Amino acid sequence: MASSNDKGMHLPASDLSSDKKLIRKYDSSFVVTDAYRAELPDMQNANAQHITGSNVPILKVGISNFKLPLSYITEDSDTVKIETAVTGTVSLDKDQKGINMSRIMRCFYQFQDRAFTLDLLKEILFDYKNTLNTKRSQIRLDFNYPIRQNSLRSDLSGWQYYKVAYEGLLDDRDQFKKFIHFEFVYSSACPCSSDLAEHARETRQVYSIPHSQRSTARISLEIASDANLFIEQVHAMALEALKTETQVMVKREDEQAFAELNGAYPKFVEDAARLLFAELDKNQSVVDFQVSCAHLESLHSHDAVAVIQKGVPGGFSGAIDDFTSLIK
Repeated sequence: MASSNDKGMHLPASDLSSDKKLIRKYDSSFVVTDAYRAELPDMQNANAQHITGSNVPILKVGISNFKLPLSYITEDSDTVKIETAVTGTVSLDKDQKGINMSRIMRCFYQFQDRAFTLDLLKEILFDYKNTLNTKRSQIRLDFNYPIRQNSLRSDLSGWQYYKVAYEGLLDDRDQFKKFIHFEFVYSSACPCSSDLAEHARETRQVYSIPHSQRSTARISLEIASDANLFIEQVHAMALEALKTETQVMVKREDEQAFAELNGAYPKFVEDAARLLFAELDKNQSVVDFQVSCAHLESLHSHDAVAVIQKGVPGGFSGAIDDFTSLIK
């Protein structure tokens, strides 16, 4: 049996509790020296004999949802500081017990005062790889990005917030990929319901209201290595494709305008996915994309959903998304 002095080993709790010489007091004056720090046990860097379970590689290991305010560059070259939730992971090889989790955060904090872009993620990921001696690294920044929205016909305006994520991946050949994930909330008026309502009016003079519902599209984009997209540009593509974004500030004239807008652009969930495909496919900065749409049906007790992707070999797979997270 290994002694209590072996690096990475600890006395059983029963032995600790029975040792009356232990001091149960926090010493705020204690100073850690380099020599003392060097003697501290480090089980995360223990050798393979300390691995429990199967000695196999781990695809991703790290920390998630540590938060701090970060600055982002707007399309107008201003900066906006936003609370951001960070997920940072690295790969772990066979025979490695673990990683030093705090190093992921400490590495990231070295960049906290920079203006964050997709390309800055590459610099951070190389730092992860070098600091943690790993083959692959990945990072994701989740935040709510504000864009000022004007009302349709009145002189009002207000802030619309968008769920956004920047994501970067660095593989074992040091190939970097960068992604933007963006959620767009819109109204979807049902074409079938619209035609049926008009039929009732024309044939039986019956007043009818077609149904519409709040809907969400999650747009995931892989950006070309030599390109960049501002969040405002992604928003503009979604708005151009779908037209009927939900509003922030409205007067009666704006509400009437929104009803007319829905009448001009009714859409099934299939239409929404294809409209976004057509718009995204035109952008040369977008290497690959996937769109997931969910319509919170007002007619049915279930939701209408669709997934569409560009079809790049080795790219987005079109796998079923977490649709429940799209239903607001």
